[in-house]
Amino acid sequence: MAFNFFKKSDKPAPQPAKEETHSGPRYYDLTVREIVQETKDAISIVFDQPTSGKIGYKSGQFLTLIAHVNGKEVRRAYSLCSSPFVDERLAVSVKRVDNGLMSNWLPDHLKATDIIKVLEPMGQFTTEYNPQQKRHLIMFAGGSGITPMMSHIKSLLTQERDSIVSLIYCNRNIDSIIFKDELTRLETTYEGRLHVIHILDEAPMNWQGYSGLLNKEMLVKLFERIPDWGIEKSTYLMCGPEGMMKNVDSLLVEHKIPKEKIFKESFVQGTIDKEKKEAPVSTESKTREVTIRYDGQEYKVMVPPNKAILETALDQGIDLPYSCQSGLCTACRGKALSGKVKLDEEEGLSQSERAEGYVLTCVGHPLTDDVVIEIG
Repeated sequence: MAFNFFKKSDKPAPQPAKEETHSGPRYYDLTVREIVQETKDAISIVFDQPTSGKIGYKSGQFLTLIAHVNGKEVRRAYSLCSSPFVDERLAVSVKRVDNGLMSNWLPDHLKATDIIKVLEPMGQFTTEYNPQQKRHLIMFAGGSGITPMMSHIKSLLTQERDSIVSLIYCNRNIDSIIFKDELTRLETTYEGRLHVIHILDEAPMNWQGYSGLLNKEMLVKLFERIPDWGIEKSTYLMCGPEGMMKNVDSLLVEHKIPKEKIFKESFVQGTIDKEKKEAPVSTESKTREVTIRYDGQEYKVMVPPNKAILETALDQGIDLPYSCQSGLCTACRGKALSGKVKLDEEEGLSQSERAEGYVLTCVGHPLTDDVVIEIG
């Protein structure tokens, strides 16, 4: 889950204070306040803030939930659907997926008053909210991809009175629309500032909206329905199934939307539970030393060719931040100050991040003996 999608020049607005960091990643034991059944296959988990102090976060970030499933510790990243400006408590949404280890365990076993371990909020799919900004966010969401969008929608509507949101939301059928009533309520409350367009794969007989796959012809019609604020003030966001995002990305490019105005949030659900593939080993591969700098400490690990940097560090008891271990959520992101690192998966990093030397330790393998990675 990645991408800081707004310019560095955006003026920051005050964010909820975050507790001071300490050695190693920060973990919390959060109490489940309630489980909200959003649809047949989707729930929202609402957590009480810890008694030690409020957890600060930004819209678009995610929590890593940690639980023991079948006797093994499992970590999964779930985007926050709550807004730090609007909601008193933190909340994430979870949708069942085929063969999803955690995504099926949580709705089957978690209940109110349970305590679950979480890793502090992370993620770069964020922006600073400024009351003086005037912009148009055009969002494409599919299924549970609505989760980070919901957090951004609530924050933008309350913090930037002159900004608007257009949401194109794709689902299988009307019963699978997560936050359907909440979106309707927000659309009414903020009339003229939130435009929601639903697209259904399987539309009912009386459906008057869009149905079928989001294709080029449909996109042209959609652009006719949403306000045109021009390229400079418009930003395009997408989050959902991989196939949907690829289609939307291609369609936007065909529609001559500049790539620098298009940003994606890669969801790991449906991917992270696949059987891990052993990293390919070339004839030149060998065990190499990697230096990791994190939280004021420096660690040296010998990374064998068939293991990733993160896995090797964890095996040696080094407590580094991580979540999906699939190269998508970016919780393990670090900057290679020297040396060369090969990544099995680059989807989680933007082109600019890769150019600046950022790597993902969970899918990273050293190619030289002088790799130094700084995390944090």
